[in-house]
Amino acid sequence: MITQTQTRLRNLRLTGMADALEVQREHPGTYENLSFEERLALLVDQEDAERNDKRLARLLKAARFKLAATVEGIDYGKARGISQSKITTLVTCDWINRKQNLLITGPCGTGKSWLSCAFGHAACLRGYSVRYWRITRLLHALTIGHGDGSYSKQLRQLAKVDLLILDDWGLEAITQRQRNDLLEIMDDRHNQSSTIVASQLPVSGWHDSIGDATLADAILDRLTHNAHRINLKGESMRKTKGKLDEREHLG
Repeated sequence: MITQTQTRLRNLRLTGMADALEVQREHPGTYENLSFEERLALLVDQEDAERNDKRLARLLKAARFKLAATVEGIDYGKARGISQSKITTLVTCDWINRKQNLLITGPCGTGKSWLSCAFGHAACLRGYSVRYWRITRLLHALTIGHGDGSYSKQLRQLAKVDLLILDDWGLEAITQRQRNDLLEIMDDRHNQSSTIVASQLPVSGWHDSIGDATLADAILDRLTHNAHRINLKGESMRKTKGKLDEREHLG
C-alpha cells in the first residue's frame, strides 16, 4: 500500500512528499510517537520546501546574473557611500512591490554590477522574476529582433519581468533606433515593474549620453522620477584586490 502511494505521489509530481514518506518508512522509530496529523504535516512541509527550492533555482537560472553576489557579502567599509540602513530597506524588496526603480552610479570598479546582482538575488529569494542585461548586449539583441521578427516577443518578455537589471548604462553611443527601443522598454515597464540601472555616469549626465533631447526626456522621466539612488564612491575594488594579490605574491 505504501509503495503504491509513493508511486502515485511521484506521478502527481509530489516528489517532496514521496521522499519524506520514504524517510518515515526507513526510520519508523523516529516517527512512531507522532500523530497522523503531525506526520502528514511533515510530508507537506517537505513538499513545500522542495517546490520553493526548485522555483528559486528556476528564477536564478532565468536571471542570468553576471556575478554570484548576495547582500550578505556587501562591504560597507572604505567610505564606499553605502548606507547599511538604506540597503536593509531595499533588501526587503518593497520597492519592487511598489514598481519603483533603483539607480546605482559610481566610478569603474566600485561594485555597481556586484551590488545590482546582489539585489537581483534578493528579489529571486522573494519570488520575483529577474533578468540581467548589459545594456549594449540588450540593444544588440533587439536590433537582431527587428530583422528576424522576434522584436515584439522580446518586448513582451522584458515587460513581464518583475525586475530588469540594465548594467553599464551610457558607456557607448546609441543609434536612433536604439533610443526608440529604450523608450519602448521604459514605457512598457513604467508603473508596472521595476528596473535597476548601473552606470559609471552620474544621473545628471544620462540626458546627454542618450543623444536626443526629446527621447532622453521621455526615457528619463519614466526611469528616474520614482527611483531610489545609490552613489558608490572610492577606489576601484579590482585595483585594490590587485594590490593585495601583488603583496601576497611578493611575501
